[in-house]
Amino acid sequence: MVERYALSPMKELWNVEANLRRWLAVELAVMEAYEELGLIPAGMAERARKNAKIDLSLFEKYEQETDHEVIAFIKMATQNMQDESRYFHYGLTSSDVIDTALSLALVESCDVLLEALSKLLKSLWQLANRHRYTITIGRTHGVHAEPTSFGLKVLNWYAEMKRNQERLKIAREQISVGKISGAVGNYANVPPEVEELALKKLGLRPTPISSQIVNRDHHAFFVMVLSLIASGIERIATEIRHLQRTEVLEVQEPFKEGQKGSSAMPHKQNPILCERLCGLSRIVRSFVNTALENNNLWHERDISHSSAERYIFPDITQTLHYMLVKANYLIENLVVHERRMKENVDLTRGLVYSEKVMLKLVEKGMKRSEAYDIVQSLALRCWKSKEDFKEIVAQNILLLSKEDLESIFDPNQFLKQVDRIFSRFEGE
Repeated sequence: MVERYALSPMKELWNVEANLRRWLAVELAVMEAYEELGLIPAGMAERARKNAKIDLSLFEKYEQETDHEVIAFIKMATQNMQDESRYFHYGLTSSDVIDTALSLALVESCDVLLEALSKLLKSLWQLANRHRYTITIGRTHGVHAEPTSFGLKVLNWYAEMKRNQERLKIAREQISVGKISGAVGNYANVPPEVEELALKKLGLRPTPISSQIVNRDHHAFFVMVLSLIASGIERIATEIRHLQRTEVLEVQEPFKEGQKGSSAMPHKQNPILCERLCGLSRIVRSFVNTALENNNLWHERDISHSSAERYIFPDITQTLHYMLVKANYLIENLVVHERRMKENVDLTRGLVYSEKVMLKLVEKGMKRSEAYDIVQSLALRCWKSKEDFKEIVAQNILLLSKEDLESIFDPNQFLKQVDRIFSRFEGE
């Protein structure tokens, strides 16, 4: 993971010591389960807990000797143990420990992500409500379409992040599984009762069936959900980048005191945070294909997934956490230029009210196709002549009264359903 994008508390979840402590927690939970079921002598689990050793230098030494990280871990952990060491890793295979501990890490990561996502949702909701009635131009194909509410634009982001919150909760549930079923997963050397009891102590549940591993569709789903969240952040960032262009300039990302935009041009205030978020989203999404390929392993398992996952899970969780934290900062401090929004609504001299004109003609009895052709011809004339569209309509469509024109060209007409749309989210 690039240290530049690693933030607490997420980065601490993925260091070597944290991983070894999760492995130890799994081993001790299994010993406790054996003991409670009367399968090993009483007191062994407590003695193991008391005498277990975590020493990174010792672990590295043993790993260099054995070229097997779990055996190195066992040698390190049992260094100071006596008779209780006989029951440490009793009946287990490496993946019982590795996969179950990985699930613990992913669940912890989910909780950190959910907290960061909750903060972003709160900021989006506040920004949306602050600009519920702020009129801006809606664009389709990058071209002015009709006026809308800037608050609705933000509410659309909020709605997507709400869906992502639900998806992440489902992903957390999907990944909250472990396996203590031994080599090839048939419980030949460890009873299912031990698995059930040990995993309950760890806050996990048994996967209904495993091979030597927890099947990787669990993990692929988790990665895809995180990629969706990153994609949603990129959508927000891309919109802000477009709206910050000099010729648009409706919003700007925060530019703090002392910040510099260009080494050459002192006037520059560039959307570097938004651009960074877009770039990081590409990194997050790139892990999806690898996660899907990890699902296809030989027979009861191979370890082609293992090396890939050492990149995927620390990097994707830390990168997305960084993105959520920075997206929240972006939304909390977004600069909104309401006056410029109004100027841009008027940029086409009233052309954005063309549908309102057409519908009013239909309302007065004209065929829609005829009304469309009339309004389009006047609109095209306006494009070429730079005349005011309202004046052209007034001069050429005598069917419309002065009152009709005032109503048609009132931008507030586009806000009449805003409260109703917001009401779908209120109370959440």
